[in-house]
Amino acid sequence: MLTVDRLTVSYGPITALHGVSFTAARGEITAVLGANGAGKTTLLRTLSGLHRADSGTITLGDEPIGSVAAERMPALGMAHVPEGRGVITELSVEENLRLGGLGRPQGGKVTDADLQVAYDLFPVLADRRAQQAGTLSGGERQMLVIGRALMARPQLLLLDEPSLGLAPRIVAQIFALLRDLVADRGLSVLLVEQNARSALSVADHGVVLDLGRVVADSDASALAADDQLRHAYLGF
Repeated sequence: MLTVDRLTVSYGPITALHGVSFTAARGEITAVLGANGAGKTTLLRTLSGLHRADSGTITLGDEPIGSVAAERMPALGMAHVPEGRGVITELSVEENLRLGGLGRPQGGKVTDADLQVAYDLFPVLADRRAQQAGTLSGGERQMLVIGRALMARPQLLLLDEPSLGLAPRIVAQIFALLRDLVADRGLSVLLVEQNARSALSVADHGVVLDLGRVVADSDASALAADDQLRHAYLGF
């Protein structure tokens, strides 16, 4: 689904990613793990076109996307949920969801059937469909931004720190939903997480970054079982 080859990214004189290479398989959850400052968010921003790489290639399916503008990514089948649960607070839940269809590959407006998909996944959003998004709890906002991204009907979903600041019960619910989306809909997920234990429990594969470099790239179960790696880079 996604191939990243020798990706180098800088902010002025600071190099954030040093020749990063990995693949994310179709129909799997790939977790990108590491401490604060490892380069995880920079990686997602570069993949989704929000930041330009200095060198290296990014391929989605068979198509090179390293020079594609961020606003064109939904049409290519990629949706990005940044860190921070960025809803449009003045709009209703349903209006936020409808915005998620902008630029999707199939074109056209979000239909009632599309909305029902989000409401089936997140019943609490159905109960609050007319409510202003700014009045939602943190967990409800996270559900809304994921539901909004799914309105684009993506093949690949990029998720940046979806567990940040949420209660463990809500985190477990969201991660279980990701597994269901992969199993039932064939969605591919690139999951950036600092909560390595939770991420590896749902992921198929894991990539560990440290100071912008790949230090491990393996099956999630193998990473979780590697005591030395866990203690050195993953904090558990």
